[in-house]
Amino acid sequence: MLHPDLEIDLEKALKKLEGIIADNDGTIASQENQGKKKLAYQIKKQDFAVYIFNEVEIAPKSANKVQSLLNITDEVVRYLMVEKDLKPPVNETKPRDEEKSAEADTKEG
Repeated sequence: MLHPDLEIDLEKALKKLEGIIADNDGTIASQENQGKKKLAYQIKKQDFAVYIFNEVEIAPKSANKVQSLLNITDEVVRYLMVEKDLKPPVNETKPRDEEKSAEADTKEG
């Protein structure tokens, strides 16, 4: 989330963020501007923020450094960095089907 005053000239702030990531051997795979939105509560005395979603490819060691740099960057109001789970989802349809048939048997008898 970026400072709401940057909505007018967002390119300069985005270039700064891209530079921080690139300097730490990372790349931005995709970027989505979700616009200016009202916050649920004030953050750094601001009621609004510009929401930017970046999908970043970066090494875990470099991610820690990027986080510390984002903490001290004036343009950034708040950020959240999460690791994408690359494991395929577990198929849970079989146990649920068995549970439904067991429930049907108990209701009938």
